Amino acid sequence: MEQEVKQMISAKSVSKRFDGLPAVDRVSVDIKEGLVFGMVGTNGAGKSTLLRMIAGVLRADEGIITVDDQPVYENPLAKKEVFYISDDAYYLNNGTPVDMADYYGAVYERFNRKRYLELLNQLGLPLSRKISTFSKGMKKQVSILLGVCAGTKYLLCDETFDGLDPVMRQAVKSIFAKEITERGLTPVLASHNLRELEDICDHVGLLHKGGVLLSKDLEEMRTGIHKLQCVFESDEQRDRVVSGLEVVNKEQRGRLVTLTVRGNAEEIESRVAEVNPVFYEMLPLTLEEIFISETEVAGYDFKKLIL
Repeated sequence: MEQEVKQMISAKSVSKRFDGLPAVDRVSVDIKEGLVFGMVGTNGAGKSTLLRMIAGVLRADEGIITVDDQPVYENPLAKKEVFYISDDAYYLNNGTPVDMADYYGAVYERFNRKRYLELLNQLGLPLSRKISTFSKGMKKQVSILLGVCAGTKYLLCDETFDGLDPVMRQAVKSIFAKEITERGLTPVLASHNLRELEDICDHVGLLHKGGVLLSKDLEEMRTGIHKLQCVFESDEQRDRVVSGLEVVNKEQRGRLVTLTVRGNAEEIESRVAEVNPVFYEMLPLTLEEIFISETEVAGYDFKKLIL
């Protein structure tokens, strides 16, 4: 019997306004335990505001947010299970990475100081140098390590990879993967860059103008839509295939036809094979291609929303 996935974070009809302007507008989203949740949207889409409300930093004007079935705002029991990494993290005046460990060790009872110092050394970060002298990327690394080692169940990350070079981005993703595997850490990653989330997230939500346009499991999306590259002997052969499939997008360059198709993979391949084309292969879609397709169905132009 398949084990039921427990709901960990739930936002129900949540809204937040600043000076009368909506930052988050009637958002409802469930983030399941055991999944890496990606939150993508342009600047101003409401990602940071939503994360701050989930962390209990801001009170929602309307609606409710719960963590493990407990309201999070002004609730120490719920908030101790959540660590929020801001895009512009705060550090103690003249504080060093060791000073920050002392501070967060007093706030979070499960803070793993040994693991924190090991990771600082692993990434080559100086322990006793003032953080104010660090580069943007180094500061980001410190904030990520503090969040990882705080011992909370849930880690909210705002623009996690912004300011990190490609090598360090992969290092951070590896650290996340280890923590997810070994102690069940559940990250929620907000980014304006969909490509940053592609190789780590299980579920992605698309925010635009304060609302959620789309929130879906990546595996479900991938199994329902496919990309085919084909070379046909004739236009008639091509048209026979296209007419028998639910084609979302079709491009042709010379004789090479690229089709984005909805449906079961085996049924699609069987349909194409029936006409015996000169060549065909099924290719994986990028997360960006999947979202373009999904938002078009919902009546939106994804490229105008994100790219």
